[in-house]
Amino acid sequence: MAIEYLGVKEISGPLVVLENVKGASYEEIVEIDVGGKEKRMGQIISIDGDKAVVQVFEGTEGISKINTKTHLTGEPLKLPLSKEILGRVFSGVGKPIDGLGNIYPDIKADVNGKPINPVSREYPRNYIETGISSIDALTTLIRGQKLPIFSGNGLPHDALAVQIARQAKIADDKGSDFAIVFAAIGVKNDVANYFKKAFSDSGVLEKVVMFLNLSNDPVTERIITPRAALTAAEYLAFTHNMHILVIMTDISSYAEALREVSSSKGEIPSRKGYPGYLYSDLASLYERAGMVKGKNGSVTQIPILTMPNDDITHPIPDLTGYITEGQIVMDRGLFQRGIYPPISVLPSLSRLMKDGIGEGYTRADHNDVANQLFAAYANVAEVKALASVIGEDELSKIDKLYIEFGKQFEEKFLSQQKDEERSITETLDLGWELLRILPREELNRIDTKILDEYYDKN
Repeated sequence: MAIEYLGVKEISGPLVVLENVKGASYEEIVEIDVGGKEKRMGQIISIDGDKAVVQVFEGTEGISKINTKTHLTGEPLKLPLSKEILGRVFSGVGKPIDGLGNIYPDIKADVNGKPINPVSREYPRNYIETGISSIDALTTLIRGQKLPIFSGNGLPHDALAVQIARQAKIADDKGSDFAIVFAAIGVKNDVANYFKKAFSDSGVLEKVVMFLNLSNDPVTERIITPRAALTAAEYLAFTHNMHILVIMTDISSYAEALREVSSSKGEIPSRKGYPGYLYSDLASLYERAGMVKGKNGSVTQIPILTMPNDDITHPIPDLTGYITEGQIVMDRGLFQRGIYPPISVLPSLSRLMKDGIGEGYTRADHNDVANQLFAAYANVAEVKALASVIGEDELSKIDKLYIEFGKQFEEKFLSQQKDEERSITETLDLGWELLRILPREELNRIDTKILDEYYDKN
């Protein structure tokens, strides 16, 4: 028999406290009847004896301590799922907001998900081609990987996210089995409209599932949004054997919401006021990426986060770096020089890259070309530092060639148009074009056989 509770003991920010509660469960969904006029959803986030703390998704404005009715559903938050979700736009908690009606579900899945058993995990192989040279060649995205983008306020990470979503494809012939799950967390209305228009105009919307949590939506909804998106991705990947790329922006908004809810609960803060469990909470999102033995599908993640004050040691990027398999770092200096995408090559890396490139995946010379481009560009930084001391005219001939290489690398390799898509072959050929600026004896990271095949090639 369902029990309904009349009144609440306390209201604090997005939280309400119920007392004399029996049979409640952690993460159970409750329905809150506000004055008989509207119903809101909430989730139990803490239980202490007969008291339960409920996080209200739609906010607590207008909730009365006296005549509010609360009903415990006995279930966690579940997302209705079917293949109809492709091409649809949902709110942060999974309600359709595109005017196309409700989803008729095949199943309803718990948004909290289940961790992938490490024994059942399959090692990520093969790559996802983004059409962006700096990513495909130097920080290759491997299918089943989690590779975050570290950005900053004002940098074009939204444009990069749209370009990746528009251009990304898997490397083999199963392109029809590839789709994007896009989660926007705490974005402004104009940014949300930009995302929708960009996907619609480019014709990829039918292969995209969008979850939009706006900045004027209740803060607690931001905690649900990435979980709803990942639940949809897991359903498509492991039920329908699809390869899903999940793009989540902005994880910093998610962490801010977590901090606000933690503060409302009166929890002891850790670094920068974030809760001490920020690491494990982020891991509960990131570790839902991967491949499962016996399943043809995969979930690949690109979480995007803005670093406060461009500080890469801030808790959000710092902890993210520990959990994920590399990072792509955007640079404000490159952006101010008009280079798009302004990806800083030297601090960026993909730890799984070596296992999904080369013969049988991209091209036999890929690994050597990537290593040599890294080494040469790192040397450019040293030469520029020397030039700032003695002047560029006093540099040796080889140092001047490195200066020219650095200039061409940034203008031709890093920089490309927002609608420009380069194949992996075009990217590697462009890499060779730049490496030919340097004498052959400087290319000490490349195997002799590969040098013989490509260096003198016109």
